[in-house]
Parts: sequence; structure tokens; C-alpha cells
Amino acid sequence: MRLFTFNIFFIFFIMPALAHNEVRIYKQGNFNCISSNGSPNHEIGEFPTKGNPNKFKAQKINYCYPNNPIKKRTFNNRASTVGITLTGIPIRPGTADWYDASSPRLHSRNKSSGWNLEAITPNRKIFGIDENNAHVDNKGLYHYHGMPKALQNFNGKTLIGYAADGYEIHYVGKNQVSSWVIKKGKRNTSPFGEYDGSYFQDYIFEEGHGTLDRCNGGTLNGKYVYFATDEFPFFPRCHWGNVSKDFILKGG
Repeated sequence: MRLFTFNIFFIFFIMPALAHNEVRIYKQGNFNCISSNGSPNHEIGEFPTKGNPNKFKAQKINYCYPNNPIKKRTFNNRASTVGITLTGIPIRPGTADWYDASSPRLHSRNKSSGWNLEAITPNRKIFGIDENNAHVDNKGLYHYHGMPKALQNFNGKTLIGYAADGYEIHYVGKNQVSSWVIKKGKRNTSPFGEYDGSYFQDYIFEEGHGTLDRCNGGTLNGKYVYFATDEFPFFPRCHWGNVSKDFILKGG
């Protein structure tokens, strides 16, 4: 069952109890804000699980973003939490893990190799990613690495959330296509092997290959927005506007 209140509060009740989602959307000065209990509007995977030793924990979170975003000529990579969904779940498409030959798991937080792991690749998912392309971090916070099925056609609309700089994030399926592609050839340093999408550095932006720009953005109904895509980069990995500090300080 769902219950909606359309003033300041948006509250969703969906069974089972684990998926009890509470959201508040409000304005604060020059910012719009979304706060929630950190629980999505759908069932989540079983955590801890293989590849993810962390346990889910409902927790109060709050993200504010500019209500009048301004697109600049240059992009920035300041925010690893790139956006927040209308259901109050953080969007973090990248990971904090890097290839590390000295680690028993072959990855760690040591960036020296220069190869940043992807949680979702063309051939597999790692780190315990569930069927909604999400998992939990070491604080128990549930977050998305890819587009969740539960937000497709959310409330009959394409809008699924807002980016760290305030621009809307939409999902329109195959109507918008990323311009990022997997490089051809082999990696010239360890871990070597063919480029296959296992690492962020396996990809290269080819303008015009798809319909979207470097930050997975384009035009919808005459205005600039970002898009969630089924393929890499899944969400914007960069921003054209000034990002809110909330997305820089909270997680990554």
C-alpha cells in the first residue's frame, strides 16, 4: 500500500517492513532538500552477503542542492555522491576501491595502481550489488551504483532525482545513450588484460558516439538535465554546476 501527502512531506509505505520508506522534500533558502530514513521504496538484497560484509542500517540522511543550477563551461568531479533520488537514497556510481596486487582481495583503498574498480561491469557485478543495482557501505547506508528497477517510470514520470548541482536526473531507457565506450586493446600496467569495463579507466568518452555529453547530460523538453542510463556511466560522474557540500562531505 502507498500513502502520499503532497505538501512538504512525501511518505511511502511499502511492504515488507524492511522497505518502509520515509521521505521529506522541502526548501531551505536557495536550496531544495531531500531527507529520508535511508530505507528505499523496495526490498533490498540480503546483507551481509558475498562481496559485502556490511549490514543494512536505516538512518537519517539529508541532502540539499541548489534550486537554481547554473551550467558552466567546465565540468567538475568534486562529488562522488553524485545525486539523491526522490525516495531519499544516495546515488554513488563509482567505488572507493582500487586494484591492489598486494591485497588478498586484489583491491583496497590504495589508489597507487591507478585502476579504480567498477561495481557494475558488462559481464558481472561485484561488492554484493543487489537486483536494484545497490548495496550498503561500511556505515550500513544503502546507495545506488546503477539505475534501480524500482524507479523506472516512477509515479508515471521520468524524473528519478536530483544531482549534486541541482539539475534533474531522468531515466528514459534507450531513448538516451551514453557516449562513453570501452577502450580497445590491453591495459599497459598491472592488472594488464583486455579493457573490459572492470575499471573506470577502461572507458573513454567519445563525443557523438551516443546522445549524451561527458557528464551524461542532455536536453529534455528544452532544458538541460542529467540522465540515468542502463550502461556506463549509469549516472553523471561529473557536474557542470556548483555542487552542494552535502554531496562532497557525505560518503563516497
